[in-house]
Amino acid sequence: MPPSLSPLHSYYAARAGEYDRVYLKPERQSDLREIEQWLPSAMAGATVLEVACGTGYWTQFIAPVASAVVALDSSSETLRIAKERVAAPNTEFRIGDAYALPRLGHPFSAAFAGFWFSHVPVERQREFVLGLNSALAPGARVVLLDNLFVAGSSSAIVDRDANDNTYQDRTLSDGSIHRVLKNFPSEAQLHALAEAGLGKSPRYRTWQYYWAFEYRVPEP
Repeated sequence: MPPSLSPLHSYYAARAGEYDRVYLKPERQSDLREIEQWLPSAMAGATVLEVACGTGYWTQFIAPVASAVVALDSSSETLRIAKERVAAPNTEFRIGDAYALPRLGHPFSAAFAGFWFSHVPVERQREFVLGLNSALAPGARVVLLDNLFVAGSSSAIVDRDANDNTYQDRTLSDGSIHRVLKNFPSEAQLHALAEAGLGKSPRYRTWQYYWAFEYRVPEP
C-alpha cells in the first residue's frame, strides 16, 4: 500500500496489532482451511512477489514451498509482525509501494496479492495490474485472493463514489472509526481486465466468503 494513500496506510498501521482477528471469524474457518491447502500448490517452486503482505498470514503458507519470496507492505507495523511469524531464509520482507514495485534484476515467476485488490480504486486497477505484470516474467502465474461481500459477515457498505468505489466504516478496539475503500469486483469485471490484454488463461474460483482470480502474464 503506497504511503500516498494516507487514510488507508494510517488505518492498517493502527490495526496491525489486531489485524489477524479477521481470520478468527467462526463462519470463515472452513474456507480458510481450504485456501491454506490450495494456495501453496499455486506457488510451489516459484520465485514469488507478494504484494501487501500485511502480517504475513499468507506468507507463512507460501514460504515453505516457494524457491524465494519477496513480500512487500507499506506498513512497518504489520511488517514487524510478519518478520516474527515467518523467519524462513528464502523470504525477504520489504517496505514497498504496490504501484511502484521493485526491480530486482530478475523477473519473478509468480505473484500473490491477498486482500489488496479490493483496496485498489476502480480507476487504478489497470495501472496496478500493468505494474505488477511488468515485475514478472512472461507466463508468470498471478493469484489475487479477496473477499466476497456476504451480508452479516462483511462490514456494511456505507458509501459509493462517482467511480463506483465502495466504502466501509471500520471500528478498531480503541474506538476509532476509519472509512476504508473496499471494492467487491464481480467475476465479469475481473475477466474484463484479462480480456483487455492484461492476462491470459484467466480462472475465477469462489468459496463461501472469498474469491480467487488467477491468470498468466502475457508476452510483451
